Amino acid sequence: MIPNSIKPGDTIGVIAPSNVILEKDEEYINKSTKLFEDLGYKVKFGKYVRENTLGYGAIAKQKAEDINNMFANKEVKAIICVKGGEDSNSTFDYIDYEVINNNPKIICGFSDITSITNAIYSKTGLVTFNGPTFKSLTSWETDYAFKELIKRFQDKSLEIGV
Repeated sequence: MIPNSIKPGDTIGVIAPSNVILEKDEEYINKSTKLFEDLGYKVKFGKYVRENTLGYGAIAKQKAEDINNMFANKEVKAIICVKGGEDSNSTFDYIDYEVINNNPKIICGFSDITSITNAIYSKTGLVTFNGPTFKSLTSWETDYAFKELIKRFQDKSLEIGV
């Protein structure tokens, strides 16, 4: 199953299934938000992206709730994980794979996020993406990652049936 491409006007969901957004990350998060908004996208953050119950993020049920809510939200057309880290595998039992199967969309991240994208692919057949995290779009030295992400995710060949 291949997710649809994105276009200006769409909403990009941002979740933190690994590590939380910390105060030191805010500058990059704000810059990444601005990059998307300057191209006409809307950015929606998950309810628990700043929750730090465990010292590295929210509890597993909260992280999974953000994943499930972003997939269920018809306005959200793509999901980008805020950053890597640890413990995303704790969400597996709480992810609603049926919701994902019924609402296929782009999900992207790397590092610890790979365990989630692999689980989603394994359970649903949804093609997922190893690529930059939301923070890395502006914390790296160049804008290459952002330009390539936009180029790939706006690609009409992602459209089902094309």
